Amino acid sequence: MRLRSLALLAAFVVVAACGKVNQENYAKLYSGMSKAEVENLLGTATECSGALGMSSCTWGDQVSFISVQYAGDKVIMFSAKGLK
Repeated sequence: MRLRSLALLAAFVVVAACGKVNQENYAKLYSGMSKAEVENLLGTATECSGALGMSSCTWGDQVSFISVQYAGDKVIMFSAKGLK
């Protein structure tokens, strides 16, 4: 029973995170936006990586995602695929 509850909770978290990965929120992104502003808009990133003051974060999955690249704390580029 406990495993079932954990699986339902994990599914809910994934669905809630994907709910913010949409065309409407993508249209609100802009160069110069702070990392905190992006996280307020899209939630916690699915994955982030970086080095030397540059970083890249992705929200979503392989089919539908938003990717944001940062220099320090500011957005420099962003892209998306499969948004509705």
